[in-house]
Amino acid sequence: MSAEKCLAKGSAAPGPVPKDYIRVYSMRFCPFAQRARLVLKAKGIKYETINIHLKEKPEWYLKKNPLGQVPTLETPAGEVIYESPITCEYLDEVYPEKKLLPSSPFAKAQQKMMLEHFSKVIPYFYKIPTGRKNGEDVSGLEADLKEKFAKLNACLVNKKTKFFGGDSITMIDYMMWPWFERAEAYQFKQFLDGTPELKKWTELMLQDSAVKAIMFSPDAHKAFFKTFLDGNPDFDYGL
Repeated sequence: MSAEKCLAKGSAAPGPVPKDYIRVYSMRFCPFAQRARLVLKAKGIKYETINIHLKEKPEWYLKKNPLGQVPTLETPAGEVIYESPITCEYLDEVYPEKKLLPSSPFAKAQQKMMLEHFSKVIPYFYKIPTGRKNGEDVSGLEADLKEKFAKLNACLVNKKTKFFGGDSITMIDYMMWPWFERAEAYQFKQFLDGTPELKKWTELMLQDSAVKAIMFSPDAHKAFFKTFLDGNPDFDYGL
């Protein structure tokens, strides 16, 4: 049902999505696609995965998602949904069991605002390792990232909760988690020593069944990320 190896240019398009399933077009090491896969797992939705070669995208895939990114969802009716926050919200609405977004409009807006803030943190996870690889001075960028981690830590301190949406995992936690899963591989883990509540959050996230089900080891992340930084990502690393 699911294709582990990624499909590239010239590959045949997969057939219709089986009844009672949803299909996710993904890439095994993509943190944005991991968001959708976490939500699918957490909600117990039946799904199949098709991995896409993001450097040599199949022509048929670009017809489904002209942006050519992952994740993309496809339903048995042929409906296509893409962009990670949109796919995750769609899944939460269409499969109402185990809601991940709060029902209160204000609480939902708060999660979306927090996600907007976090989107400004993500570039540092790439700028810093790229700078290090090129022998640049990244101390200013590292100081900025530490400051952003401190703000996330303060958020947990002020809320007095274990997770960012309360005392159980909600959507915002899954939306942020993929980058923290890579903290050791990207050499940011030591930054968490100055943010005890945020560090505790990462430890609690590692105990979650959805997180455990689809995570990669730091060594696998490290190996893939090296190929990514070298400009020739091995999307099928480990297969």
